[in-house]
Amino acid sequence: MPETRLSASVQPGLMDHVSEHGSYSSQYMSKISSNFAILDTSDVADIAHFLCVLHGRHPGVVDHASGKTTEVDARDWFVEAMNGFASERAFLTKLTVSAGPISGVSANDQSNATLMGQRKAMEMLSQSDRNGCALGASLALVLDWQSIRPVLEQIALKLDVEPRQWPLPSVEKTEALYSKLSQSSATARALRFGADQILSQHRGLWQLLEARRNVRAEG
Repeated sequence: MPETRLSASVQPGLMDHVSEHGSYSSQYMSKISSNFAILDTSDVADIAHFLCVLHGRHPGVVDHASGKTTEVDARDWFVEAMNGFASERAFLTKLTVSAGPISGVSANDQSNATLMGQRKAMEMLSQSDRNGCALGASLALVLDWQSIRPVLEQIALKLDVEPRQWPLPSVEKTEALYSKLSQSSATARALRFGADQILSQHRGLWQLLEARRNVRAEG
C-alpha cells in the first residue's frame, strides 16, 4: 500500500509540488487520512461514486494523453500507467457498486453538474495539442493517486471488498520521467501547466465532497 504522503526522497520536482497542491492539501482529505472513522455510509458512497465518474471510464486521462505524447522516453511509462488504470477502473467500479447509490443533498443540488464539468475539463486537458500538457496531467494524476489510493483501500475494507496491489508507475519512475523531459523550458512549462490543472480539479473534487458532507450534517 502506498504511503499517504508522497516520499520526499527526490527534490526538487513534481513530486513535492503534487504533495503541496494536490488532494492531500485539501482539508477534507487531511481529515479523512487522519481519521477515516469520521465518514458515514453516505460519505463513502459519495467518494466512490464521484471518483468513479471522474476516473472510472475508458478512455481516461492517461489513455487520451498517450495519443498526444510523442516523447519516446514516455512510452514505457504510458504502457504501465494505462494498464494500471485499467485495473483501477475495475476497482473503482466495484467500490461504487458496493457502496450503493448516492442522493441529492438539497433541492437545488448542483453536484452532478459540477462533477460533469470537472470530467469535461479533464478530458479536454488530456487531449490538449500543447506539447507536454497532457503528459504533465498524466504524471500528476499518477502522483496524486498516491494520496487518493489509501482512502480507496479504507473504503474497500469498510465495504468488504478485497483491496488490490498498487498497479501504477512508482513515484521514482514518474519523477524521473518528469525530470528528464523538463530539460526544455517550454516543455517544462507545459508539463507543469498540465499538472496544475489536474491538481486543481482534484482539489475541487474534495471541496465538493466536503460541502456535500456538511450539508447532510446540517440537515
